[in-house]
Amino acid sequence: MKTTMQFDITREHHSFDASGQVLGRFATKIAGLLRGKNKPTFVHHIDCGDFVTISNPEKIVVTGDKLNQKMYRHHTGYIGHLKEISLKDLLQKNPSLVIRNAVFGMLPGNRLRAIWIKRLTFIQSTTVHKETE
Repeated sequence: MKTTMQFDITREHHSFDASGQVLGRFATKIAGLLRGKNKPTFVHHIDCGDFVTISNPEKIVVTGDKLNQKMYRHHTGYIGHLKEISLKDLLQKNPSLVIRNAVFGMLPGNRLRAIWIKRLTFIQSTTVHKETE
């Protein structure tokens, strides 16, 4: 008996507000939607994920003392060029990168990960500052 597979992929658009959400729990929801695990036709080797848009990434919440203790590290390739930045500094500099890195780490490391992460977009809240005269 042969197994038939359904290849009719319909992609939905999901939008979330990150204000007040805990980083890890929020990232697992997003990673599942990007992979398409919420669909009954999910197959691990076929790209059937949805589009996800996140607004207010600067209002994400972390528990414990992660703001001061968690460090993001990367190496430039040159001797002695290990770069470190704390979670607190990265949230001030680029809050969408914090969520993106968390979601990227929760996706499996295969050829589809680069395709999945491209469907994750952010909307930065624009605050208007009034000049006092």
